[in-house]
Amino acid sequence: MRNKELLLIPGPTPVVDSIYDALAQETWGHTDPRFVAIFRHALDKTKEMLKTNGEVFIISGSGTVAMEMALVNTVAPGEKLLVISHGYFGDRFIKIGEAFGFQVDVLQSEWGKQVDAREVEEKLASASYKAVTITHADTSTGVAANLDVLIPIIKSNGALAIVDGVCATAAMEEDMSKEYGDPNYKIDVVLTGSQKAIGMPPGLAIVAFNQSALAAREKLSGVPAYYCDIYNWIPIMHDPGKYFATPPVNLIYAYDEAMKLVLEEGMENRYIRHKAYGKAVRVALSTYGMKAIAEEEVAAPTLSCILYPEGMDDVAFRAALAERGVILSGALAHLAGKAFRIGHMGNTTVEMLEKAIRIIGETMNDFGYKVNPEKAVQSLNVLV
Repeated sequence: MRNKELLLIPGPTPVVDSIYDALAQETWGHTDPRFVAIFRHALDKTKEMLKTNGEVFIISGSGTVAMEMALVNTVAPGEKLLVISHGYFGDRFIKIGEAFGFQVDVLQSEWGKQVDAREVEEKLASASYKAVTITHADTSTGVAANLDVLIPIIKSNGALAIVDGVCATAAMEEDMSKEYGDPNYKIDVVLTGSQKAIGMPPGLAIVAFNQSALAAREKLSGVPAYYCDIYNWIPIMHDPGKYFATPPVNLIYAYDEAMKLVLEEGMENRYIRHKAYGKAVRVALSTYGMKAIAEEEVAAPTLSCILYPEGMDDVAFRAALAERGVILSGALAHLAGKAFRIGHMGNTTVEMLEKAIRIIGETMNDFGYKVNPEKAVQSLNVLV
């Protein structure tokens, strides 16, 4: 790869050369038949990845734009929204819902833990909720939601199930055709961004609506949005040669290549690989006296939030790692300074992880901690 650093943060993630090559192609006009063909292909591949017979949308924007698009097209002002939050980014749905005039209730877990499914059942039984949001893997905590448990609860109570896959899509199962115990119990909306497990640069918001979610939009008299109104985008997604807002031509080239790589590897293979990577990284780091805040049974395959051993200077440590080409993220909110976050998703390879684990150990030794980098690397390799 052309990358000069190991970008092991929760996103953006490492970009492979073929995606860089696609990104660097000559910019064609957004109605050029050659570009239209690439866009169509990317849309088809997105439907294949998520196994949906509904509509998919690929537009300029961040994951937050995708969150807005998912909510504003399914929930009307005054209707009730339940947010299941496992951390900082689950909480973001609260602000978005309030901005659009929804009645927002939230079930928040202790950081590092999942929301108790019994609380979800009780909450949904207590009132009529239009939709429920689930952050599949929260980027702040490294906690994964259990869709097998949550989707049946949500759907049996008549609400739409909206899955935030920003740090999960293409690495954790988000099969919109899957029946969770009943033919009608399926994921209704998946939203994500381009820069995490999909493995390309930031800049694209990707949202998929199944038929139930589209029916919910049809029942709305209108939405308090323009750019995020799916009715302005459906004609474009059916025929990318039409115009609503100029698409990010070069990013679509890159996304089409990313989708090719994702589907060539195979979804099941990607799920297995990411699960192995996540566990291996956490086990390797545990040999350094470090501990993930999420217990292994609820830990995300895509990233981990790791507590430092006593006395570590977070800023100085990550700066020393950066000088050696390993880029990690600090923790958020009350964990700032006490933990770091490491991504292990997308185009990340075993070789990258080996190098990072070794350099982390060597740097810890420089900081006065006596650890064994070779033992850590060996424990990583046993699991990957």
